[in-house]
Amino acid sequence: MTKIILGISAYYHDSAAALISNGIVIAAAQEERFTRKKHDPSFPINAIKYCLKEAKIVTLSEVDRIVFYDNPKLTFKRLLATYIAYAPKSFRHFLHVIPNWIKEKLWMKQCIAKELLAIDNKISKAELKSKIHCTNHHQSHAASAFYPSPFSAAAVLCMDGVGEWATTSAWLGKEQNLDLIWQINFPHSIGLLYSAFTYYAGFKVNSGEYKLMGLAPYGKPNYVDTIYKYLIDVKEDGSFRLNMKYFDFAIGQRMTNQAFHDLFDGPPRKPETKIGQKEMDLAYSIQQVTQDIVIKLAKTIKKQTGADYLCLAGGVALNCVANGKLLKEKVFKDIWIQPAAGDAGGALGAALYSFYQQSNNTVIKNNVAQQYHGSYLGPKYSCKEVELVLQSLGACYHRLSDTQLIETTAEQLNNAKVVGWFQGRMEFGPRALGGRSILGDPRNEAMQSIMNLKIKYRESFRPFAPSVLEEKVSEWFDLDCKSPHMLLVTDIHKDKQLTQQSDENEWGIDLLKTKRSEIPAVTHVDYSARVQTVNQDGNPRYYDLLAAFNKLTNVPVLINTSFNVRGEPIVCTPKDAYRCFMRTEMDCLVIENFILYKPEQANQNKSLEWQKEFELD
Repeated sequence: MTKIILGISAYYHDSAAALISNGIVIAAAQEERFTRKKHDPSFPINAIKYCLKEAKIVTLSEVDRIVFYDNPKLTFKRLLATYIAYAPKSFRHFLHVIPNWIKEKLWMKQCIAKELLAIDNKISKAELKSKIHCTNHHQSHAASAFYPSPFSAAAVLCMDGVGEWATTSAWLGKEQNLDLIWQINFPHSIGLLYSAFTYYAGFKVNSGEYKLMGLAPYGKPNYVDTIYKYLIDVKEDGSFRLNMKYFDFAIGQRMTNQAFHDLFDGPPRKPETKIGQKEMDLAYSIQQVTQDIVIKLAKTIKKQTGADYLCLAGGVALNCVANGKLLKEKVFKDIWIQPAAGDAGGALGAALYSFYQQSNNTVIKNNVAQQYHGSYLGPKYSCKEVELVLQSLGACYHRLSDTQLIETTAEQLNNAKVVGWFQGRMEFGPRALGGRSILGDPRNEAMQSIMNLKIKYRESFRPFAPSVLEEKVSEWFDLDCKSPHMLLVTDIHKDKQLTQQSDENEWGIDLLKTKRSEIPAVTHVDYSARVQTVNQDGNPRYYDLLAAFNKLTNVPVLINTSFNVRGEPIVCTPKDAYRCFMRTEMDCLVIENFILYKPEQANQNKSLEWQKEFELD
């Protein structure tokens, strides 16, 4: 009997839905892609509708289980215990938060049922409620990492801000079994420590952590000792405790307090103001501390389990610099990271955990992993659908054969054009992997600045990632394994680095002026890059484009950044793509077999008023 399970994550950040059938992942998507509100925490009505449509499910009566990725009752107990522990300072926040919990979140099944009845009013509320279940937060993370992985047995490390109580947890997976080994509880959290520095550096929590990671190579480790001396006590096994004297996240809206600000000689940087060397040094220092802890934890899990392989999930697993450092340590034979490692991936993990752990299922786990589609789990559009949209928009377009499309796009890239690339299914998770991407020539020294300032409208310091033909990766990067989800940072290969010395007076953002490799547009100031490997099986059309560019240039690498502007979610539909194309200085737009050139488009509007639509991330 077919088991169809719908997983849901909602109400915190990055709401999402995922649907599996007999353990096979059919569809998954974040709500933000449909509502156009980045990190949308609202109930994922649109994502659920998409998943049901993709699975050809007409009514929720066909769904066997609906699983929420979190346990509200345990979270409520943690909130109460925290408010009591920090009373009376916590009283104001208690009054702000608890009424909403008592009114809605504590009654999650009823809340979910009410939302789902808006999708399907033919099913009875009683039947719907009987299908709704909850997992624990870190169970969802662990399941999202282990079950889609290529390993039949592996250790699993989950690290995030906080679930119900757990902030860090270790698991052991074998076939369908997934067992907890240990966990570290709130308020001691490496994720919240990193977010505290994100906040202090002037970036948005749950959004700007990747900016802090990108800023780190511009800095120096001037604050590492301070962090270890005052903020966190780390044992040799990687376990840790925060000194809560310096943090306010347990009792209020702020991450840090006056003691933290005094420790680092001033208040947090105001958002959108100039970034100084202090912020760069803070970024470097907290990044160093984070990756040291991750490596220590991994070594401990290796000793405890003897496992050959490691899976990672939770928001901290999106720290691809730490992932790259861990891989180089060779603690495990290989590691696998869930592409949607944050809360969005919890929807997928909740469904998978329920399938294996709560249904006494005997389906062999490895068979399921082999059929996992990586991160290409979102909507796709036929050429007929695309053409109807382009016609309705009054767009000027050219339809090409597959061969013409690849050759023409490669030529445009070789001619320093920036290309919007919209192909196949949308990616699930924060990375664009050749489904909804903006592409450029990595050889062009000016391309990093052009794409940041004129296409993405974002901070100039932020690096771009390279996509590379999988079989060529070790020729261009210090990497001898696959990295299909762009979650590993490694160095540019020594043979491709340039020995040119930078000006001794250059510091901070000025370091961008120095050409460091044969592919400068994807080479960070420390000679590193966040690599995506591409093979024929995973994304055949994108692979063909890379191969065609390589044929023209003898460089099997392209700049790959997400198809959006700052503050906007990655585009989902052809209409989203055309709108983004027209609002930016992209030169070409390729949607399935259609190519559009900017000069040929009518009604070009150079106003930037549209930027007010998106809240800055």
